[in-house]
Amino acid sequence: MANFALEVTRLGISALQAISPGLAGKAAFRLFCRTPSPRPKGARAKAAHASGAARLADAERFTLKLAGGAKAHAYRLNGGARGKRKRFLVTHGWGSSAEYMAELVSMLSATGAEVVALDFPGHGRAGGHFLHMGLAVRSIAAAEERFGVFDAVIGHSFGGAALMVSAAGLLPAAAPVACGRLVLIGAPSEMRWLFVDFGRMIGLRPAAQAALENEVHRVTGRRLDEFDAGNTVGAISRPVLVIHAEDDKEVPPVHARRYDAAGENVRLFWANGFGHRRIVGAAPVLGAIAGFLEGGRGEDGASDESIKKDAEIIPIFELPARRAAL
Repeated sequence: MANFALEVTRLGISALQAISPGLAGKAAFRLFCRTPSPRPKGARAKAAHASGAARLADAERFTLKLAGGAKAHAYRLNGGARGKRKRFLVTHGWGSSAEYMAELVSMLSATGAEVVALDFPGHGRAGGHFLHMGLAVRSIAAAEERFGVFDAVIGHSFGGAALMVSAAGLLPAAAPVACGRLVLIGAPSEMRWLFVDFGRMIGLRPAAQAALENEVHRVTGRRLDEFDAGNTVGAISRPVLVIHAEDDKEVPPVHARRYDAAGENVRLFWANGFGHRRIVGAAPVLGAIAGFLEGGRGEDGASDESIKKDAEIIPIFELPARRAAL
């Protein structure tokens, strides 16, 4: 938030929680879930968006209707291909869209696979201004219902976390995605830190903070602390490739280590030097994903031990870092 907007928000929240902490918590949740404008900000973002849009220009487009009136949007490449082929799903992070995942989508589609790239509600071409984990997981379920079972799912940041929540069947109101393999890129391993940081930023006191966190239970059927790698990784036996950069300033690398420690089915690949955003199109990352989807461990011919070592450090939206982590 801009400084002026943040100060106005703090004043409003302060006044509201003095009257009703419950109402303040509900208002804070609405604010937390409000998504940024899908229009790219700045020259670099505009260039990346334009490049991604060009890559997706020939893709089929679909609207996925969700309960309650929300909508997700999907791009599909190679959907009309005949014969046996793999099917992959790609999800983006908070404040992003399928356009920013286009290098990964292009790499996958070049193999001849059917590739579906989602725009979550409030992002890209989906429309709306609101997203929470429940809506994201229902979007993933809608994609599987529309296009069929995916051989693998690949998600960045919030999109990766949503895929793990879905695969683990954590939300009672959404069918779990029945994929064969999962790839998480710069994904958070739990959610409490985001809500605590947000509450601190807007000045929530304990009662209003508790009301904010209770909203998570109301809309998802799960308590905030249940959204954790110990619950998600522990609920699945499928191979998971976790890709992260130790220089990621938006989702700290401790999240990758928590995923790695949560189960023997997790492989960890360090893509140091690519931060939180460039990592989705970095050549070493695309290579690791390609090898993993072909049945490898994350690198062609790599052992478990070599994957868990640091990769070579390669030099190379208008949101605070707290929200960009999603």
